[in-house]
Amino acid sequence: MSNIEQRIKEANGRLRANYVGFQIEIMGGKLCIRGTMPPRPNSNHTKPYRQRLTVAKANNEGVKIAEKMAKIISVQIDAKTFDWVDYLNLVEPETTKTIGDWVREFEKDYFLRRERTFKTETTWKVEYESIFKFLPHDEHISPIILEKIIIDHSSPDTRIRKRYCQTLSLLAKFAGLNCDFLKLSGNYSNKSRKAREIPTDKQIQDFYFELKNPGWRWVYGMIATYGLRNHEVFFVDLDNLFEGETAISITQGKTGSRKIWPLHPEWVETFNLLNPTIPLINLDRPNREIGFTCTRYFSRVKMPFHVYDLRHAWAVRSLEYGIDISLAAKQMGHSLQVHSNLYHSWIDSKIHQRAFDAALLKDDRPRPPDT
Repeated sequence: MSNIEQRIKEANGRLRANYVGFQIEIMGGKLCIRGTMPPRPNSNHTKPYRQRLTVAKANNEGVKIAEKMAKIISVQIDAKTFDWVDYLNLVEPETTKTIGDWVREFEKDYFLRRERTFKTETTWKVEYESIFKFLPHDEHISPIILEKIIIDHSSPDTRIRKRYCQTLSLLAKFAGLNCDFLKLSGNYSNKSRKAREIPTDKQIQDFYFELKNPGWRWVYGMIATYGLRNHEVFFVDLDNLFEGETAISITQGKTGSRKIWPLHPEWVETFNLLNPTIPLINLDRPNREIGFTCTRYFSRVKMPFHVYDLRHAWAVRSLEYGIDISLAAKQMGHSLQVHSNLYHSWIDSKIHQRAFDAALLKDDRPRPPDT
């Protein structure tokens, strides 16, 4: 927290303690006081409502001025001596922008800073548009409206609540509102996720031989062996494999190019991965849609687990192989934190026991000193 933010926090604490119905906010390098005041002259409002007055520059001296003025205006309102004539020069013009206007400007700004690609279009639709569509686009933006959308469309302590809070906090900040909804997120984190039933290696291998279509059988084998995302299997450079190595390279995808090694290496031969037969599907579309085509096929052939579980199984398998977590994260295209929080929270005691047993069998493991 910056020095000016700390000063504002302290001043607002004193105002609350003295029952002053105003708070100090910082907007665009200036300090405002915000609270319920009578309608302005020539306003369409007939009852008092929350308004802002810009009172000083955003510096330490400005905080003193803003706190003093908040107290004065509060006393005047209580005594019914408040007169707009004294303050009209401090009034921020009432905006005519609607929520829909702010959303359109937010989208324009978003794509000014990012090239329009399948990837950014998908992010916009999933992370922003899917939430903005529930906003009342013809109304004026306010913290109350945004908070109501969060509460009405998401449940506490869930991933969707966290996403609503993050997205609408960004919109509020863009619109110049001094509010932060992250406090409504609750206690959700990746560790809150329920433990998944990860298929065993035998289950994964057995189902491979049940698949009839050679193209989708190859896709399945690649995802299982290299822990790929559904869409990444269609953007693989196999040159290393053909040259006798075991690693493959991803040419493009959600997290860009990277190199991955097989777990288990024997599956390269078992799953006949050196003889690729790739299904002919439309690749000229967002990764999300390509991945969904993959998911839909395996659902149609009644795969006994989710196709993404093959990727989860690779992550867990990396622990059993004793691969350093940072290396496993890099191969999966994750940050170390995401990999640790997401995957290692699903590792149960049986997997830990197998990893421990494997470590004990190593000749170079540490040993206690002789007695």
